[in-house]
Amino acid sequence: MRLEVTRRSDLAIRALLTLHRGADRVKAAVLAEEVGTTKGFLNQVMTPLVQQGWVRSEPGPTGGYTAAFDPDQVSVLAVIEAIEGPIDTGRCVLEDRTCADAGTCALHRPWSHARGLLVEDLGAQWLSSLVGTRAR
Repeated sequence: MRLEVTRRSDLAIRALLTLHRGADRVKAAVLAEEVGTTKGFLNQVMTPLVQQGWVRSEPGPTGGYTAAFDPDQVSVLAVIEAIEGPIDTGRCVLEDRTCADAGTCALHRPWSHARGLLVEDLGAQWLSSLVGTRAR
């Protein structure tokens, strides 16, 4: 992944925080409205969260989503990588490719350093630090 956060990652974090605040199962349509998206797009966002075991999904008319995670054990970085894929810290800042060992751009070293600090910080930010954050 390039160094960016998409709407999918934002929605995933919003959904996790919303589910954590409630104790009951939340229907997909209700959760979609709470986080500001459509039910169809929410389902795409929730699939990786279910695969990670952070959310339980119950199908059917009485089904919905339930939180199954400890916000002190799930980092912001883990959610972003579950949605976007692993962050590739070797990506070029100028082009969508891996940096070459020889002939790197002038920004290679400072950009790599800054990206490393950001990844480290996101890995140290637990969802519990965002619990008071509104879903919208």
